[in-house]
Amino acid sequence: MTFAPIAVITLRGYVTATALDTSSIFMKYIPLDVGISIRASASDLRSFSWRTGQRVEASFYVDDPEHLLRITFDGPCIVRIVDEFPLSTEHEDDPAEGLISEHFAYRVEGATFYTSQSETWKTVVSIQVGPTCHYRFITGNTCMEVVTPAKPVFTVIATETEA
Repeated sequence: MTFAPIAVITLRGYVTATALDTSSIFMKYIPLDVGISIRASASDLRSFSWRTGQRVEASFYVDDPEHLLRITFDGPCIVRIVDEFPLSTEHEDDPAEGLISEHFAYRVEGATFYTSQSETWKTVVSIQVGPTCHYRFITGNTCMEVVTPAKPVFTVIATETEA
């Protein structure tokens, strides 16, 4: 837990000072192991699709041209697909705790994308399915973010099997 700034609170004419918990203010990246080598700057989104039910599938290029990484989420999702440049400048003043050079997949806490989503949706989904998380997949070009209670499933597939 990080305590840095001081808040001055006035209660009934008395001034008190307290340290603010800033751990939830700044973004925190929690790296995910996808089971294959991916240099984020050399990767890109190959395909994205909504499948039957609430399944989301995305395929990304990996360091091996014979294979792709397919990521699936089986559950309700909010998805954003965005170019790397606006994503990388969205939090220019925030420290990026946990961000690793060339790493591809993260669970993220405190990002604007997550906090700007419908609190009603997140609450209803949390009650019906489970707590929501924010996942971010960073490439040198097209990035993908997902808010969902579902855990990502990573599967390495042959490039020619991509439908």
